[in-house]
Order: sequence, then C-alpha cells, then structure tokens
Amino acid sequence: METNPAINETGAAHAPPAASAVIRVEDAHKYYELGETRVHALRGVSIAVHRGEFVAIMGASGSGKSTFMNILGCLDILSSGSYFLEGTDVCEHDKKALAMIRNQKIGFVFQGFNLLARTTALENTELPTLYTRIDKAERRKRAADALAMVGLAERSEHFPSQMSGGQQQRVAIARALVNRPSILLADEPTGNLDSRTSVEIMDIFQNLNDKGLTIVLVTHELDIAQFAKRVLVFRDGKIRKDDPVVGRPRAREVLMTLPTLED
Repeated sequence: METNPAINETGAAHAPPAASAVIRVEDAHKYYELGETRVHALRGVSIAVHRGEFVAIMGASGSGKSTFMNILGCLDILSSGSYFLEGTDVCEHDKKALAMIRNQKIGFVFQGFNLLARTTALENTELPTLYTRIDKAERRKRAADALAMVGLAERSEHFPSQMSGGQQQRVAIARALVNRPSILLADEPTGNLDSRTSVEIMDIFQNLNDKGLTIVLVTHELDIAQFAKRVLVFRDGKIRKDDPVVGRPRAREVLMTLPTLED
C-alpha cells in the first residue's frame, strides 16, 4: 500500500540530505530602496530543492515569488543570506560569473516566448550555445535533439509566424534545454496558452522531470501547480506553505479527457 510523504511541522515532506540539494537558500532577505521607502521583498526565506524535484511556486502579486525566482535565476542578488547552486555560493560571484552560471546551469522559460521572428525554430533553439565553446556541428546537433525532445523535430525550419502559441512555447523550452542545464526555471509558462495547450506543456515538463531534470515553476493557476511534485506558497515575502502534491495527476492522462481545440 502506498503511503503519503511524511510531513514536518511546516507542512513539507521530510527532505533528503542537504548534500543532494541542487538549490539551497538560507535566511534570504531582499530589500528594494524606493526613494525613502524600503520594500522588504523576501523575509528570511530558507529552502532546499533537491535533484529531480518538480516544484511549483504560487502566491499573489507582491508575495515575493517573482523576486525569489529572479534570485534563483541569478538575475538579482540577495541583500543578505546565502544561495548555493550545486554547492556554489552564488552570492560571491560578480556579474560576469553570474552570466556564465545562467548560461551553463540554468534554463529559462517565460510567459512570453521571446523568439526571434526572422529566425527558424532550429536557429532560435541554438542561440544559447553561441555563448559557449561548442563547435558549430555540435551546436546544431544539440538544437535538433532539443527540438526532438519537445516533439518539434519536423518543424525545425519553421519560423515563429508559422507556428501556434503552443509550438512556440515548445521551441522556447527546447532553447532552455540546449545547454543541458542543471535546473529549468519556468515563469508562468502557460500564461498565454489555452487550457489544452497548457496541459500539453505540463506533459513535456513531467516527461523532462521523469528523466531527472530539476524544475521550478511559477504559476497563478492551482490546476497547473498540481502537475508538480511539491508546491510552495509565498505570502508577504515568506514561504507560508510547503506541501507535497498528493494524488498528482499525469498530464498525458488529463489530455485524453480534454476535447481537441479546432481553429
């Protein structure tokens, strides 16, 4: 008989040892100075995300979740506290080093697809590799492999204008995967998509996670968050809930119950 994960006093499942953490944040604070006003965006956040986890982050506007994602993505730095990415203290790095970490260790997927309009799916996917030492042949191979992983191998020469919103988001996911990152950060990746296409994207994320990729996802939609393995809820700059998803649905099975949308 299957049992649910044990819950600690904060509502989180008992975690593996800290040594297995891909992400470890300790007593994180972030302040923004707006004139004479100090905005306290993060208030002592401590969290570990372990290799192979799929974590959804929820919270109202101003809750701190977007600030937290910017910290995880090395797009911003903490005012105080520590952030370790695969054991590396990110807070000790300068802007150039942070840019290298972003390129090598983190894949980004955003609500807006951010594809270059006059560039094919293959070329869009290949873009992050241009900032590496990978040779041209290997860059093309990696881009083609990444497109195949998201089911777009036959669309590699299509331009964004020739693809649906869901297909464009798949290209964006492939682009995030091309450098073989340690973690995938997805900020409202289904925000511009219809309900069926949103579930199709979550099916891709679940398949990637099944293969061992660590994923952190921000969403306002509870039904999307339920496809993750763990849900964090931010409020007033703190994590108020940290719960495992019980009865987690499989996106592929949900798709079988949804009608096919017609143009």
